[in-house]
Amino acid sequence: MVGGGFSLQPSEFVKITIILGMAMLLAARVDAGDKLYPDHRTVLQALGLAAVPMLIVMLMPDLGSVMVMVMIVLGVLLASGASNRWVFGLLGAGAAGAVAVWQLHILDDYQIARFAAFANPSLDPAGVGYNTNQARIAIGSGGLSGAGLFHGSQTTGQFVPEQQTDFVFTVAGEELGFLGAGLIIVLLGVVLWRACRIARETTELYGTIVAAGIVAWFAFQSFENIGMTLGIMPVTGLPLPFVSYGGTSMFAVWVAVGLLQSIRVQRPMSA
Repeated sequence: MVGGGFSLQPSEFVKITIILGMAMLLAARVDAGDKLYPDHRTVLQALGLAAVPMLIVMLMPDLGSVMVMVMIVLGVLLASGASNRWVFGLLGAGAAGAVAVWQLHILDDYQIARFAAFANPSLDPAGVGYNTNQARIAIGSGGLSGAGLFHGSQTTGQFVPEQQTDFVFTVAGEELGFLGAGLIIVLLGVVLWRACRIARETTELYGTIVAAGIVAWFAFQSFENIGMTLGIMPVTGLPLPFVSYGGTSMFAVWVAVGLLQSIRVQRPMSA
């Protein structure tokens, strides 16, 4: 809380910080013409820069945001032209770290319960599995065209919790149906497609890395949010970009869009 009834989610701005900080380090010598791609020392420095805020967010704890940041780091490394050994090494280290976190019981009880409910949806339908069960009922009841705006029995009856933030996709599924929910996914896909074009067409590695990091951010967070309402991903409390209510999340998303537009307008004009 920052006073006056307003709250701030620092992890949303950490995502932007990681993208910009890693891009500056990885692209500095390449864009200056000193190197063709980042060397191992530069990559290590960039990973160290990202590791510090990720560790702080993990201790909050905010496992969902850390998952997004990991995908951002992987996307940034792939776009930078760094050796694939770094990517494979990070994937291996991430798998080993996940096993260690589980074995050492670092996760809180509610986080363990969420993963258990994801692995077995019928484990506790009235408890930890309640959210996802109600979300699937709401989406399934929407059918092809939905029940109509503000006419969804599950959502208007408040059977689905956090429906304005984490489970906002259930509202679209029930009230707008398969067509409306599908349209949201298509629109998100258009944003990702445009961001990929910006990353591909810019002539500076810095712009490519920033755009690629934003693509990784939007793509994974959208997949995770929609996936957890459908029961194919664990519940992590991540908002749906451009759709979920929340000042900090929405502000960070539009800052990212502003960065994409800045990269686009600064690219050389074609003859």
